[in-house]
Amino acid sequence: MSKPTLGVLGGGQLGSMLAIAAKKLEIKTVIYCDDAHAPAQKFSDEFIYGKYDDEEKINELINKTDVITYEFENIPYETLNKINKTKPVLPKPSVNRIIQHRLAEKDFINNLNIRTTQYVLIENKSEINAVQNLLPGLLKTTTLGYDGKGQHLINSIEDLNDLNVDFSKGYILEKLVKLKKEISIIITRFSDKKYEIYDPIENIHEDQILKSSTIPADISDKILELSKSWAMQIAEELKYVGTLCVEFFIDRNENLYVNEIAPRVHNSGHLTINAYNISQFENHVRAVCNLEQIKLIKISNAKMINLMGSQISVYRNRKYGPKEFFFDYLKKEIKTKRKMGHLTTLV
Repeated sequence: MSKPTLGVLGGGQLGSMLAIAAKKLEIKTVIYCDDAHAPAQKFSDEFIYGKYDDEEKINELINKTDVITYEFENIPYETLNKINKTKPVLPKPSVNRIIQHRLAEKDFINNLNIRTTQYVLIENKSEINAVQNLLPGLLKTTTLGYDGKGQHLINSIEDLNDLNVDFSKGYILEKLVKLKKEISIIITRFSDKKYEIYDPIENIHEDQILKSSTIPADISDKILELSKSWAMQIAEELKYVGTLCVEFFIDRNENLYVNEIAPRVHNSGHLTINAYNISQFENHVRAVCNLEQIKLIKISNAKMINLMGSQISVYRNRKYGPKEFFFDYLKKEIKTKRKMGHLTTLV
């Protein structure tokens, strides 16, 4: 039986690592991206440059592939839905529709009786006066935004006077928890109640951008089991196919909260490439291409650090030990706060 050709919407580092994983499985990849310099084209079999609403280019992708996935969640729902009428899109477009909108995402999680921070929809500045019990809080755009973009820390109502917030975009206000630590669960769902689930990963953020990830997370057995259980419940309810990340907060009283869901492979899971027999990327390709599910085996504990901006120049000229694994994303332009690569160390 011939293997399918995989289309990937998005051409950043996640697309690159999906293409590398696919090549290992002898799966051809076609990367589609609206950035002509997308680094993933260096690792794929074919590259299509086009806007995500370019019907002609999207049809080219459809004609060249058997199944399509995506490396980030802000692909227009209309595009995913159109493709899905001809070729399967996995995870399915309805998943993205929920998770693209922060209010819909939070409501979905709460309807499963899974705890999130307190939140409320904010449509104008005056509404914040009525919910000052949620301060200090984070004001977030309901759509778009990642790595801290579209987010404003509000300690008191006076802080709003110093911010230039366009409330026509739609926001939610989330009450800040007294944070002890942040963890994530990477899970791959193949079909009904068939999963591979990685151990919880402990994450440290700086300026709301992931700085480092460590496995195993230093957490209680109760938190370990509950975080895995909630991740499985979310994946099952979504009837998800592929790799999914659930990000959690743990407060100082050992309460667990779901922060957000990423319907894709995730930055915190990069260490799975070296720490496990099957990475999050390979498992995603296996699931969406309907390949064999293989039991996960952890090879080693690990720590990953993100290399931001000009840091990459130093690491490109370093020598590495046998337990160090350097990944250069080969991005054309170095920018401050841009993820340029990562280093995983087995410990």
